[in-house]
Amino acid sequence: MASDSNMDREMILADFQACTGIDNIAEAITLLELNNWDLVAAINGVIPQENGILPSHFSSEASQTGPYGPHSQSEATAPVPSAPPSSESASASSSSSPPSSSIPAFCPVQPSRHILERQSRMLSFRVEYRQRSTEVVLEDASTVGDIKSILETELQVPVSKMQLKGWKSGDVSDSTILRSLHLPKNNSLYVLTPDIAPSASTSQSSSAQQGLSNQNYLLVISHREAQRDYSLNFPASKTIQEVKRNISDLTNIPVRHQQWDGWPASASDDSMTLASSGISYPCHHLTVCRRSSPALTVDQTDECTDVHMVSDSEGDDFEDAPEFGVDESEVFGMGSASCQKSPMMPENSENEGDALLHFTAEFSRRYGDCHPVFYIGSLEAASQEAFYGKARDRKLLAIYLHNDESVLGNVFCSQMMCADSIVSYLSQNFITWAWDVTKEANKARLLTMCTRHFGSVVAQTIRTYKTDQFPLLLIVMGKRTSNEVLNVIQGNTTVDELMRRLMGAMEIFTAQQQEDIKDEDEREAREMVKREQDEAYRLSLEADRKKREAQEREEAEQVHQERIRKEQEEEREAIRLSLEQALPPEPKEEGGEPVSKLRIRTPSGEFLERRFLGSCKLQVLFDFIASKGYPSDEFKLLTTFPRRNITQIDPAWSLVEAKLFPQETLFLEAKE
Repeated sequence: MASDSNMDREMILADFQACTGIDNIAEAITLLELNNWDLVAAINGVIPQENGILPSHFSSEASQTGPYGPHSQSEATAPVPSAPPSSESASASSSSSPPSSSIPAFCPVQPSRHILERQSRMLSFRVEYRQRSTEVVLEDASTVGDIKSILETELQVPVSKMQLKGWKSGDVSDSTILRSLHLPKNNSLYVLTPDIAPSASTSQSSSAQQGLSNQNYLLVISHREAQRDYSLNFPASKTIQEVKRNISDLTNIPVRHQQWDGWPASASDDSMTLASSGISYPCHHLTVCRRSSPALTVDQTDECTDVHMVSDSEGDDFEDAPEFGVDESEVFGMGSASCQKSPMMPENSENEGDALLHFTAEFSRRYGDCHPVFYIGSLEAASQEAFYGKARDRKLLAIYLHNDESVLGNVFCSQMMCADSIVSYLSQNFITWAWDVTKEANKARLLTMCTRHFGSVVAQTIRTYKTDQFPLLLIVMGKRTSNEVLNVIQGNTTVDELMRRLMGAMEIFTAQQQEDIKDEDEREAREMVKREQDEAYRLSLEADRKKREAQEREEAEQVHQERIRKEQEEEREAIRLSLEQALPPEPKEEGGEPVSKLRIRTPSGEFLERRFLGSCKLQVLFDFIASKGYPSDEFKLLTTFPRRNITQIDPAWSLVEAKLFPQETLFLEAKE
């Protein structure tokens, strides 16, 4: 009965959105709940009275074949309560409208032109064909044939040989208007071309088939009792047993009571993966229902040989237990313990990093490897990486809180958290940190961490959510003074709504980030100017220091050279004095020995005159010249004519032998 009620509300929701043009599902549900799910009252509350939906005399056939799709007989005959009429139209309504109890059906009147324009919206289709994927966007006023025409151009496949699959409605023709199908904004379809053979060789086909193990399968599973279809994406590594367990969470049908149609004959074992089971890729249709009786006789087993894998392999040994008076819940309590999922996170893990490693491994085992990259480390470390780096490198922090006791957990993880668009968007813009609050100890530990890092408000917010409202996705933004929780996304959402809220948080974060980047750039510019000034000052001090050191070195060198010069002068003066003292006395002119009178011109133009004995050696002459400050190693002694270098003659020669007798004029010249 609950499933029938849900189906009725889904049809009411679809009719309400089609009539009002309200695309926001949450807004539409809110309006319907305010009117106790009375479709007519809700529409009259949104659309002006003259364009609204008023009860009228229509046959049951008109109600069942109206523009918004077929309705069940119970819907056609059930009375539809109307909204309370206004004071102006109360009399008209009472006179022209029959009592609500006698209304066999209702039919929406034709809305005005601006309402039709409001209903028009764009639909997006992702179409898979073999190894290709094509995006098609068009208005909901278009037909299925329009999509095929676009695909004919993109895929080079004739429309006549093209089968477009993936519609939730059963009967869809090329003339079907998309608006009549009540489709969501984003849809996934696939193309089959059974009359066109693949162009690849056998070896290529086998390798392509082998490559399917890395792909995802779309399983369209029809629940017979609820008359509802589930479109679920599963990685090829998932086993048939795991698929059945997920369906058990969605339909509340235990695995042992599930009866399936649509599995191929090759899928003979529940432990087989989807890649090796032989199902169609990328999409496969299945049907599930609850078995009428848990026990089967031999004849019944023979009659049901066309049904694949009637029960779960773990329950086969106990199917006949109720016939023998054994309590079924007691028998299967043992089996369910062996099949129970291992917890996402150990209860008393000392290290947060180890707990998150276990969480990531278990998440991958349950839902496949295509999932957000969970940060391995403490909440404090995740906050540091997200909030406290460079402004350009900062990100939002997404805290995923899982609860295995919530019925929304499996659907949210497999359909939302593992969706390619969500995984990609979270990886690019968020640091994703996860925690399991199934166990009270882990939940208390999380509340302590949140209180320490985000304050008591966040912890109190988490406390207010009930188990059935989990999973939660908290979007946290770092600010200068304190961290702020921008959004809390509950598990009862859709991929589109989740993406919209993530993008809304990113818009707020981007605006704040631009301000932070601007402030950081200005601060860095000021710091750069200060660093440049400090560097210029340092270079100036360094230049002054080097100049001062060079000057000091030059002065020291001058002092050193002056000291050497003085020492050399003192040495020369001492040599001169010693030579001067060693000279023989100057002979007299009237002496008995021959005397040579020499006249020597110095480089300064002065003349030195002295008498020497003719037998005196040239060395005495050289010593005389040196005693006057002209040593022979620096100056050479020359005759005027003919020009001779006396300093090159043997110093042992006498003046007579050197032909410097009785008199001679000589001159000194500095050596080069």
